[in-house]
Amino acid sequence: MSDKAPAPIEQLIEIMAKLRDPETGCPWDLKQDFASIVPHTLEEAYEVADAIAQQNWGEVREELGDLLFQVIFYSQLGKEQGLFAFDDVVRSINEKLIRRHPHVFGNTEFASEADIHANWEAEKAKERAEKGEDLSLLANIPKALPALIRAEKIQKRCAKHGFDWDSLGPVVDKVREEIDEVMEEAIQVAPSQDRVEDEIGDLLFAVVNLSRHLQVKPEVALQRANQKFERRFREVEKSVLEQGKRVEECSLETLDHEWNRVKQRER
Repeated sequence: MSDKAPAPIEQLIEIMAKLRDPETGCPWDLKQDFASIVPHTLEEAYEVADAIAQQNWGEVREELGDLLFQVIFYSQLGKEQGLFAFDDVVRSINEKLIRRHPHVFGNTEFASEADIHANWEAEKAKERAEKGEDLSLLANIPKALPALIRAEKIQKRCAKHGFDWDSLGPVVDKVREEIDEVMEEAIQVAPSQDRVEDEIGDLLFAVVNLSRHLQVKPEVALQRANQKFERRFREVEKSVLEQGKRVEECSLETLDHEWNRVKQRER
């Protein structure tokens, strides 16, 4: 019997199997199924993104480990149910990457990056056809994506096939039109909440389109706006606290004054 320690990935697979052991495993891990761990997977992905944004590379390493554990968890569930195992997951992505990169792993040559991307999309469409899946140009855009990201992906997919404005003017006009439609619905004597929500959705979709035409990632832009607002509001809280007050005790006029002072200091 060899005393050689298992490779780290093999050790992780063994740890997962022990956590799911029906007799000696962890009660929490044993209760989980595919659906129940999805929220944890999404949270771990966002924690990776947050660590990268902060350029905290030690934290990135740890968060990537947490995200990898999610893959191992799904693979263990798949193995228990006779669906797939971790090796099947790895084999599948290996085959896909090789197939979709014939210019790297084969003898195919492409004239430009655009041609490489066109081949990638053609391969994906071919794979969907072979599986009998939806052949719409909008197929395989995950519905679980954050709405801003999904809107951008929908628009980009359509734009690649010519369904897009070729200048900024009509895009801006559409945003203004959607603002007018929101207000037209909102000022009704008895506004319909459903229709207001629809119009707000149309406005947000138009703003995503504007962001895309300006080559700005809407999700990133909104994250920056969130961070800026939080930073400024914390400064407002600090300022009023130094005056012996709490935010909830201040008038809107006072808070607005403090807010403007914070903005001025940042300039």
